[in-house]
Amino acid sequence: GTREQCDRLSICNKLCYAVGGAPYQITGCALGFFLQIYLLDVAQLDPFYASIILFVGRAWDAVTDPIIGFMVSRSPWTRFGRMLPWILFSTPLAVVSYFLIWYVPVIENGKVIWYLVFYCLFQTLQTCFHVPYSALTMFISEDQKERDSATAYRMTVEVLGTVIGTAVQGQIVGMANPPCIPVAPGYYSLLTCCLSPRSQKTAYMIASGAICSIYVLCAVVLFFGVKEKKELMSFWQGIGLVMGHGPYVRLVMGFLFTSLAFMLLEGNFALFCCYTLGFRNDFQNILLVIMLAAMLTIPFWQWFLTKFGKKNAVYIGTSSVIPFMILVVCVKSNLIITYMVSFAAGVGVAAAFLLPWSMLPDVVDDFQVQNPDSRGHEAIFYSFYVFFTKFASGISLGISTLSLDFAGYMTRGCTQPENVDITLKVLVSAAPIGLILIGLVLFRSYPIDEERRQCNRKLLQEQRENEVDSETDSTELTNMV
Repeated sequence: GTREQCDRLSICNKLCYAVGGAPYQITGCALGFFLQIYLLDVAQLDPFYASIILFVGRAWDAVTDPIIGFMVSRSPWTRFGRMLPWILFSTPLAVVSYFLIWYVPVIENGKVIWYLVFYCLFQTLQTCFHVPYSALTMFISEDQKERDSATAYRMTVEVLGTVIGTAVQGQIVGMANPPCIPVAPGYYSLLTCCLSPRSQKTAYMIASGAICSIYVLCAVVLFFGVKEKKELMSFWQGIGLVMGHGPYVRLVMGFLFTSLAFMLLEGNFALFCCYTLGFRNDFQNILLVIMLAAMLTIPFWQWFLTKFGKKNAVYIGTSSVIPFMILVVCVKSNLIITYMVSFAAGVGVAAAFLLPWSMLPDVVDDFQVQNPDSRGHEAIFYSFYVFFTKFASGISLGISTLSLDFAGYMTRGCTQPENVDITLKVLVSAAPIGLILIGLVLFRSYPIDEERRQCNRKLLQEQRENEVDSETDSTELTNMV
């Protein structure tokens, strides 16, 4: 009907929506790979303070998600929509604070405070962009197929964002041969300190300037290219309802374990390549293969889930990595096999990336079918999912660093003790496999299969048509009066 027509999104709409996902990934990648080495080598902070800044920043980031989610769901509707103003106003401030993270202040004593403040400030402002953006999925169209398709576009752009972030930062800061001086467990040096500190400072500022301009460009495209549809919102009825919704809890728990698995693999894979496999000169290419494979296979997963259903896609997508994880640990180091494994890991990462985001709208729909009177919980569903995954990434970072430290990891060593090798093998293979299996067992109990999804779609369609009918009835009445 006409309603279906007005819910169709043009490819241009979908692309503009998708571009909005890039800033979060680009800045996240640059900070993830480079902030630690920058704080240690360029800002020359004590390692203890550097680790405090990184940890507090992560923790703060996780805490702000539900808070901003709450504020977004309470904010009034404007003529640009409810979500888009958040994106517009947070961008200039976010860009400034991001730039200042990569600036070395002249004051010697206040450095730690400087980085803490601007890192946390940037995380907060970026949450003001990303939580409304995530919830926007529900507001660009009421049609499930259109939302799924827009989500696939968004995931492709986000993975592209991780590639751009790693590349821009890495190339500008100086992609020299990686040295055998990794900086700290969990993070790895992609740059040699062959640059003088002064030119290094400049290089970091140029890189952050480049990333800031990409950030602004993406925000502008998103703001002007996407029209937000008005949803009828009742008052905020609280997290209790959302957290009490069975399918949501099961989905989040399942993805918590699988995303933890991929974070452990991703976070320790570079160290594993350098030390256990001994491919010190190839590892940035290996990381790039993972990202590119993920980017190229997202369209495949999108096709797969429409053909075979989302639940099957989860089983096959996440478990497809297991044989390769076993292979990489058992086979004596072999570059070709390592590239194969990283390609396979990329395919799994793509599934782990896309599937949660295409399943969340189904849970929200299911929730609306069961609670037809409560509206406006979208932001809560999304912000809590983001909160849990960030929390997981913080935990995985902590676990990796502690266990490597415990195994006797040598910060400046070109080879590592036996125990570190064993620990790395556990972190990239045994632990992720265990977590994936737990996650898959939890998914067994996830109740929304294709049948229930189609059923929900019909029911919601009817609900909406009834609302439209009652609206036209009331207007006719007032006209008659």
